[in-house]
Amino acid sequence: MRLARIPRPVPDDERELEPWLQRMVDFVHAETVPTTLPHVPGVTLRLAPESVPLWTRIESEFGSRPGPPYWAFAWAGSLALARHLMDHPALVAGRRVLDFVSGSGLVAIAAARSGAAHVLATDTDPLAIIALSLNADANAVAVQATVADVTAEGAFDPSHVDVVLAGDAFYDPSRTDHVLAFLARCRAAGCEVLIGDPGRAHLPVAHLRLIGAQEVPVTRGLQYVAAVGDYELHAATVWRFVG
Repeated sequence: MRLARIPRPVPDDERELEPWLQRMVDFVHAETVPTTLPHVPGVTLRLAPESVPLWTRIESEFGSRPGPPYWAFAWAGSLALARHLMDHPALVAGRRVLDFVSGSGLVAIAAARSGAAHVLATDTDPLAIIALSLNADANAVAVQATVADVTAEGAFDPSHVDVVLAGDAFYDPSRTDHVLAFLARCRAAGCEVLIGDPGRAHLPVAHLRLIGAQEVPVTRGLQYVAAVGDYELHAATVWRFVG
């Protein structure tokens, strides 16, 4: 499934999308609000004010398959990585970029704004693909979005990209080995691999080299999230995968 330029909700008689797809577009519009990020100037995302109620509504509307609404929040590692790219655009300018586990699309948008020649964003949650496509449109950048688990052996050819970006990719300890193996394949294929993380205990630092550290704004009571509300600062780091 590939989406680009998802439109805003339109009357039933004017809709061009398949009904199941329009249903997801309408859901994301209804459950999120455009939010300007204080740490990444000029970027606006559709974000949700609370995670648990949104997850409940997703399960009611779509069942358990989509999973938690990670796409509805701007997480600290992604905030740090996005800002690092915008501060150092030469990392992606003119290059083909993969934004792995893209979520809201924040890092993909930052890469596109920093001059990437092509940006591919992947996520396993179809609602994330809807959200990041809407966010790319809102920020007037081109991002190709695909529902895919690229960590599976043979699922993705890293020779098709030059840079792999992974913001908050190590959030699930049970997936650490899969993510690490995928990033290692990308590095072996010649890709530059950059990671943003807020200091998770299972981040494989033995394979990484620190290239940046920041204090990013997160919302009080909703840790590692930058949405509407009262902010506090949290440390986050940017790393280069060295194998």
